Amino acid sequence: MITLILLMFVVRMAWLQLLPSHIPTASPAPGGRDGWKRMAVVQRQRSLVLDTGRGDFLDRNGKSITGETYMTVVLFPVRPDVRGSEEQLGQLAAQLRISKEELLHRWNGMKQPDFWRGGSDKNSPVRLSDAQANAIKGLRVEGVRVLPYRNRYLQQFDAKHVIGFTSQHPEWLMSAHEKDIALGRRKLTEQVGGSGLERSLDSLLHGIGETSVSYFIDGRNAPLHGLDLRVVQPNNRYYPLKVVTTIDLAMQNEIEAYADAMGLQEGAIVVLDARNADIVAMVSRPKLKPGQFNSSDGSEWRNYALTAVEPGSIYKLVTAASALEHGVVDPKEKFHCNGHYARYGLTCWKEGGHGNLTFQEGLAQSCNIVFATVAERLEAEQLDRTAEALGVKERVGWHSSHGFGPFPKPLRLLPEEEAGRLFVGERSGEDGGVRVQSGIGQRDVRMTPLQAANLMVTLIHGGRVMEPRIVSEVRYASGERMVELSPSKLPLSGRSIRTDTAMALLRGMEAVVDHGTGQSIRKGTWKVAGKSGTAETVKNGVPLNHQWFAGYGPASKPRYAVAVLAANRPIGSSHQATKLFRGVMDIAAKHVHETHGHGHRS
Repeated sequence: MITLILLMFVVRMAWLQLLPSHIPTASPAPGGRDGWKRMAVVQRQRSLVLDTGRGDFLDRNGKSITGETYMTVVLFPVRPDVRGSEEQLGQLAAQLRISKEELLHRWNGMKQPDFWRGGSDKNSPVRLSDAQANAIKGLRVEGVRVLPYRNRYLQQFDAKHVIGFTSQHPEWLMSAHEKDIALGRRKLTEQVGGSGLERSLDSLLHGIGETSVSYFIDGRNAPLHGLDLRVVQPNNRYYPLKVVTTIDLAMQNEIEAYADAMGLQEGAIVVLDARNADIVAMVSRPKLKPGQFNSSDGSEWRNYALTAVEPGSIYKLVTAASALEHGVVDPKEKFHCNGHYARYGLTCWKEGGHGNLTFQEGLAQSCNIVFATVAERLEAEQLDRTAEALGVKERVGWHSSHGFGPFPKPLRLLPEEEAGRLFVGERSGEDGGVRVQSGIGQRDVRMTPLQAANLMVTLIHGGRVMEPRIVSEVRYASGERMVELSPSKLPLSGRSIRTDTAMALLRGMEAVVDHGTGQSIRKGTWKVAGKSGTAETVKNGVPLNHQWFAGYGPASKPRYAVAVLAANRPIGSSHQATKLFRGVMDIAAKHVHETHGHGHRS
């Protein structure tokens, strides 16, 4: 009988040990065939994730945009009578800069292990100095450990719209990765990309597993001496991945601080490398505050740099290009502006008008009458074709239509980018009044700051439209390159404007700053060129203005192209975008000179 009983135990143990310990189901029942072994382990350990294993972002110079490791305190829910003496607990509280009563109150309320959170950021684990870490280790309090924590968003940097944020999204994970969830390769509780590059590159960034720490206790919540801690982590030298962006982090941060100091409430600043359209800086306001979203429409994480709004007079560059391309105007043709257009109730921004001026001077002075006249000469199809050739109707950010390398599906690096727009409706452009309003960047016309900055690069390159790139390569954790994302042209079915047309517009933008509407920004480190714009808009029933400036510098040998949008400004307020443009160009010039001065590649 004893032999039979022992045999039954052996058979039962074999059943539990040899059969699969995990049957994939959406919600395994505790204690079922999903894992007696797992349940036995859970009963005697308390675990906490130290590092999610998510990949990080670097700037173009190798500086970390995300990801840092620092020492912090972890508390495990052990019985009060085994923690330590009153003196030890008092010294621990002193190191954490709180009272002993507060320490015990929070510790006694814990059901699961957790980081000690405090300091300036109440939501993040406390950051220990070397002295604090050594002192707390020396106390040897049971249930307290000093451990390395991998913090995703660096303390000294503001969140950036172009990088985006992560959050828990179990519904999306279940629909997009049901198989991985069932097999245990992904968890419903993990952080996934919510916007920006965190979202578009989530499949690469989520990594191959997390690093967790387990603290072993007995059935009475007392430490199991001898077992202590166990750290579980992936054993793969290639992960987590490193995404190398085209961002210059130092310039980005300085421009952000400058925009805030200048009082930019809503809007964006985009800085592109004029040589290949790489995105060097992209700032959007209001600030992104991950975890503090209240609206249902996502407006709190809107990236204004990728949002299409009325462009106003900067769109006159597109109208001018179309007029020159289709021969409906001579650059030296004379126009007369008395402040009023003969039809459609259109007026010029300058009271009393500009008098007699050439087409090029009309661009320099941003004369509405000149461009209304030219727009009405053009056919809708001609204006539309030029807008397409200049890349202001498309989403211009770098993308791959067919997938490549580790990206088996089509990839768009900036998924929130909106397309530009000229006309609404197939026949709306046939109306002369519609063309007149569209020719000066009003009515249904829309453009993003990214498209505006890229328009500058297009003209600098004689009409060749590039795809602004935000990621240059992806590297393994070991430093080897996984894949390179090369600069590329925007596919436009071979359409482009003539080089002499592009050169004429560049000369026109030089005149804007030399003696036109932008002459207030002539003084600065670099001589610059560009085009200002003011567009009428309405927000919540209140008439407002979008203020724009798009240009490049130095004018003689362009290094950077910049677009600035100061959105929803009060009518009659000072032109904030023009002032910001000058300041941003001076910041860019300083960084170029500093880079050359240190002998680095610029």
